[in-house]
Amino acid sequence: MRGMSGDSDAAVAFDQPFDSDTLSELRNAVRSEASVLGLPDARTAEVVLAVHELAANAVVHGGGAGRARMRVVAGELHCQVSDPGAGSGDARTGMGSGSGSGTGTGQPWPFRPGRGLWIVRNVADRFNMAPSVSGSQVTVVFTLPGR
Repeated sequence: MRGMSGDSDAAVAFDQPFDSDTLSELRNAVRSEASVLGLPDARTAEVVLAVHELAANAVVHGGGAGRARMRVVAGELHCQVSDPGAGSGDARTGMGSGSGSGTGTGQPWPFRPGRGLWIVRNVADRFNMAPSVSGSQVTVVFTLPGR
């Protein structure tokens, strides 16, 4: 597979656009990829939680949509979530009320303003955020088993 962002040693796990209507699909794809990479169930849940929180922030604050990318670099899973910025597209307000299904139960994920990035910082091994008016990009890194 080809690398992202000029990283020739990075294997792209997936690259998927999302919006408020596809957050459930995104969570399922992240769960599947993390499992394939050999992450234990508890760690897989943390990866899914981190990517979901970042994607929900992109929907609410970043123009209503975004793109999630996952790649493997040197024994680490890099999860990148980007958005076009608040001035782009039509910001959908439905996410703020917790729309979208959660962990396969059909129940909405709870939304509590201000806690998403705190959660992400606490479950990821590393966190890098590049916010701007023209769009934001957040990358979280998880060490893969055996490293």
